[in-house]
Amino acid sequence: MTTDVKKIINTPEAFVDEMIEGILLAHPDQVRTPGDDLRVLVRADAGAPGRVGIVTGGGSGHLPLFKGYVGTGLCSGVAIGNVFSSPSSQQVFEATKAVDGGAGVLYLYGNYGGDVFNFDLAADLSELEDITTRTVVGRDDVASQPKERKADRRGVAGILFAYKAAGAAAERGDDLDTVAAIAEDVVEHTATMGIGLSPTILPTTAQPSFTLDEGEMEIGIGIHGEPGIHRGALETADQIADRIVGALVADLGLTAGARVAVLVNGMGATPLEELYVLFRRVHQVLTGLDVTIAKSYVGEYATSLEMAGASISLLALDDARLDLLNAPARSPFFQEV
Repeated sequence: MTTDVKKIINTPEAFVDEMIEGILLAHPDQVRTPGDDLRVLVRADAGAPGRVGIVTGGGSGHLPLFKGYVGTGLCSGVAIGNVFSSPSSQQVFEATKAVDGGAGVLYLYGNYGGDVFNFDLAADLSELEDITTRTVVGRDDVASQPKERKADRRGVAGILFAYKAAGAAAERGDDLDTVAAIAEDVVEHTATMGIGLSPTILPTTAQPSFTLDEGEMEIGIGIHGEPGIHRGALETADQIADRIVGALVADLGLTAGARVAVLVNGMGATPLEELYVLFRRVHQVLTGLDVTIAKSYVGEYATSLEMAGASISLLALDDARLDLLNAPARSPFFQEV
């Protein structure tokens, strides 16, 4: 497999900061940096008195994941690491201070060791400043651990549902414990599985994040190229959707009459047309099980630079979850009217 992938960058070292500069210059009405550190972004009105703040964070390379979900009805701030690397505890702490309006701050991020460590340290720093925090960790990747070890699963694209629900709750004025409980409820009812067709080429090393032979696919791959649960010959879109949806339905215990939200997510290099081919089959399979799709998202919501592939997420819905998903939201990369 060739790794001769051309990138529109200046230098690998400047890639992340220059990308953030571009976001700030393009969307000054929506996001800002509260200090001198470009790796900390907050929504334009961050720190509104009485509103719960929501801070997320993680490595770069997954746009719009993390930094793309800072905005009205979503997250309040983000701490940004290098490509596939955690932000520092100080950056998380700076974001926390910037979004705190006296009602406390929810930490909502994916379940990765470095992120957990640094967010926990930031919580300790925040406590010293009399800022109350709560933590909810996204853990929706069903391929990363079996159901009995659900707490150890990776957080992937399905965290979008938690951002949306928690952000809507904070926007309507819910208190910190309620916002955290809503985020945890959504995480508990979300399941995701992905497929990889080609690797990310890391800008710092020009090396692939994983390797696949010609004509191969990997089911269950992580967003950093973590190993999946099945590697074999590339299957049809319908076969791929059948595999993934079957696993998600079983994991969530969905039965006839259930309602779900569906997210068909591109990893960065998969044409939108192919994502709609997948969604078509997802719809067929769920309809055949008498499961109603009440909300759908198709597009790039959590990428891995130029990885080819996709993921499918399901959120089991009740009226409360659906109302929160339907609430207005706006960021430079997401809009729900």
